[in-house]
Amino acid sequence: MGNKISETISIHNSIIEIERITKEELKDLIINYSYKESLFGEVLIASTHKGICYIGFSDDHKIAFSALENRFLNAKYLEKTDDFQKCSILFFSQDWARIKKIKLHIKGTDFQLKVWKTLLEIPLGKLSTYGEIAQHIQKPKAARAVGTAIGSNPIAFLIPCHRVVQSSGGIGGYMWGADRKVKIINWETGKD
Repeated sequence: MGNKISETISIHNSIIEIERITKEELKDLIINYSYKESLFGEVLIASTHKGICYIGFSDDHKIAFSALENRFLNAKYLEKTDDFQKCSILFFSQDWARIKKIKLHIKGTDFQLKVWKTLLEIPLGKLSTYGEIAQHIQKPKAARAVGTAIGSNPIAFLIPCHRVVQSSGGIGGYMWGADRKVKIINWETGKD
């Protein structure tokens, strides 16, 4: 990625907009959620009144819902599909012409948000390393902290944490499994 990060903006960055959930919003948060099929397995998609707040691959509904609940302990949940969710599922099918914007409404620290926004700049079909992300955000010694921020990414696929690998060339970790990460990378690079 290196210097090319600022030269090439991916489809992710042109479609996806991130807004932070405020502390005030967390007090009375109502979250709609649904399970949808994607190219890489079923996903649990959740949204607030402002946008998508969580997407996680769900091989097991109970475990997936528990992961969502752990992120938003005081929220009220409604199993319901809304327009934010419908729009985001189009992204998985590469039906980008029908997507105007995908709004993400997510909880995170300043550092996490900076890392997640940087991930949106990695071009489709390209990979980066934790060290390169740390360089880009002007924290060259923070590769480990970058890895932690990437590991806590609440939005599978749309925030492309799967595009970050180890500098050794190893695939690295992925919250939803290394096999799924390889499958997504291969699909994006046309090796699938």
